[in-house]
Amino acid sequence: MFPIKKKDKVLILSGKDKGKKGEVLDIFPDKSKAIVSKINFVKRHMKPTQKDGGGIKEKEAALSISNLMLVCPKCERAARPKFDKLSDGKKVRICRGCGEMIV
Repeated sequence: MFPIKKKDKVLILSGKDKGKKGEVLDIFPDKSKAIVSKINFVKRHMKPTQKDGGGIKEKEAALSISNLMLVCPKCERAARPKFDKLSDGKKVRICRGCGEMIV
């Protein structure tokens, strides 16, 4: 289980976008990578299709999950969450800074 999920706000720890914050769009658990909105743009040469004209397009590339840190929605600080089990057996993430449950 990864500490980061879709729609989480994360802080970039290393690379050309170090220090920026963004929202996770997609996660690839088998590759340990994630795509973050408006972070790590790369240029791709696209062939024209019936819907799109093609050309050089910019899009987000995947980042390693080890280079991301979860930002707590309540205290707005980057923290490594701890995992705890509720009474019904469900695992939840808890912020180490404020102790609040991260949904």
